[in-house]
Amino acid sequence: MKTATLPPVRVAPDFRQELEGVLEEGETLSQFVESAVRSVVEKRKHQAEFVRRGIAAIQETQRTGSGIPAEQVVARLEAKLNTARQVKARRGG
Repeated sequence: MKTATLPPVRVAPDFRQELEGVLEEGETLSQFVESAVRSVVEKRKHQAEFVRRGIAAIQETQRTGSGIPAEQVVARLEAKLNTARQVKARRGG
């Protein structure tokens, strides 16, 4: 498969100098840019999949009615927090 070229990116001269200062031994600016772009693409794919699974879980919860009301969850967490505070206070902490 033929390779393609990414569009040139304009940056301030001081930023380019900073960027060149973090290149690893033998690494070119083009390699660095490609690596950075690949990392961001991978991150965004993971984010999109995370959101997709979250939406599917919400829809499944709504469909089955198996969710727990937020107020109930918060009440349980507050009870745990209060218990932990009481234990800490008894220990003199």
